[in-house]
Amino acid sequence: QASQEDLRAAYRRLCMLYHPDKHRDPELKTQAERLFNLVHQAYEVLSDPQTRAIYDIYGKRGLEMEGWEVVERKRTAAEIREEFERLQREREERRLQQRTNPKGTISVGIDATDLFDRYDEEYEAVPGSSFPQIEINKMHISQSIEAPLTSTDTAILSGNLSTQNGTGGGSINLALRRVTSAKGWGELEFGAGDLHGPLFGLKIFRNLTPRCFITTNCALQFSSRGVRPGLTTVLARNLDKNTMGYLQWRWGIQSAMNTSIVRDTKTSHFTLAMQLGIPHSFMMVSYQHKFQDEDQTRVKGSLKVGFFGTIVEYGAERKISRHSVLGATVSVGVPQGVTLKIKLNRASQTYFFPVHLTDQLLPSAVFYATVGPLVIYFAMHRLVIKPYLRAQKERELEKQRESTASDILQKKQEAEAAVRLMQESVRRIIEAEEAKMGLIVLNAWYGKFVNDNSRKNEKVKVIDVTVPLQCLVKDSKLILTEASKVGLPGFYDPCVGEEKSLKVLYQFRGSLHQVMSADNEALRIPKQ
Repeated sequence: QASQEDLRAAYRRLCMLYHPDKHRDPELKTQAERLFNLVHQAYEVLSDPQTRAIYDIYGKRGLEMEGWEVVERKRTAAEIREEFERLQREREERRLQQRTNPKGTISVGIDATDLFDRYDEEYEAVPGSSFPQIEINKMHISQSIEAPLTSTDTAILSGNLSTQNGTGGGSINLALRRVTSAKGWGELEFGAGDLHGPLFGLKIFRNLTPRCFITTNCALQFSSRGVRPGLTTVLARNLDKNTMGYLQWRWGIQSAMNTSIVRDTKTSHFTLAMQLGIPHSFMMVSYQHKFQDEDQTRVKGSLKVGFFGTIVEYGAERKISRHSVLGATVSVGVPQGVTLKIKLNRASQTYFFPVHLTDQLLPSAVFYATVGPLVIYFAMHRLVIKPYLRAQKERELEKQRESTASDILQKKQEAEAAVRLMQESVRRIIEAEEAKMGLIVLNAWYGKFVNDNSRKNEKVKVIDVTVPLQCLVKDSKLILTEASKVGLPGFYDPCVGEEKSLKVLYQFRGSLHQVMSADNEALRIPKQ
């Protein structure tokens, strides 16, 4: 937001500070020339309205984007943003050929009813019957990949295999999707399997208005019993900024009408649904609370009532690493019994383990399904996950330090050179501030501070930035904007990839003051 006058004033001040002719020492003169050239390059970018707009929006990566040389001069910031996005789209299209976007699901059903539903008289005469029998009774595996053919056409190949109690089958599907316009797309699907005959389908998506869309899916399933047609239509509308309403009509196998309202905000997710159909009619309400913590913890509960009975579910999920989310849900129903569902999402892969504990409503099964996963999770988190993540973070930081070592060394040398070049100017500033009892920076440190007892084993990594900050004092004021302080003259990064702060001890009107601010936090001293 700085005006051209502000830029020129800052440019003149830094030129006076770094001008090679002001330094007689050969070493200082060489360092001054290098810093003077950097300041000149920065001023060239910021004094040109076009390059400044690019830099303000996208930073250095915007200036390095190929294709700007053909852009017409004297464009507005909005036009430059559009041009940048166009260039980005072209680059993304070049990457399309290598992107397959794989998605997969593995589900393993476990029958553990022997833990709770045993009848002692049946086991007395059987050797080894004191041990409950736990077995896998069903499995499902599905996988899909996408192959972009052009910027508007995509081929999708998917397949699945299922087995339950020793019998099962699979199918394979090929879909061709074309984006017809900004408002819609269409998809043709062909499939075949060993349990069912060929499948032909057509799916169409269309935005009717900016707040309303419709999806229609038609299918023809061929089998030994003849052709079974199916049609599903979904009409959706934005009721407000965070709320969607859906109407669904399904005709064919298991015909039904369904209506639902979904409200999704930053802290919660609420769903209300009702279905009338053959054979299932039900009403369902669910609520999920999203905690605003680092692990993105969520707790959820739902109630579903229908012709099949009543089901109550409750559970939680939590992020355990950068790409992994672990969740557990307890399902208690009549007549379904008690089931513990464990789910792990790892990038685009989902692993699902439903463990059926009992066919009856037993308090002991509900208790162990609730407490057991919590105890195991917290034990695993403390003994395995946390140490692993800490070691992984250390490896990444070490890798980042090694990759940026030469660049950081250069920045450190530039910062040290800048501090040496500032000494004379800082001496004059201090003399002027002392004369009017103004702002004098006594000590300033920048980097990683450790104040928490739980982190007492970590090493403090700070650098002295007293001289650079004093050099920025003007008219007894020090003003720093909302940006990383790494880029300030005389600063460099003492702890790559770690959280940094600035701590300043200063004197104003003869009184001592201390202030601490986060790396990207604005700072204005003296405080009012």
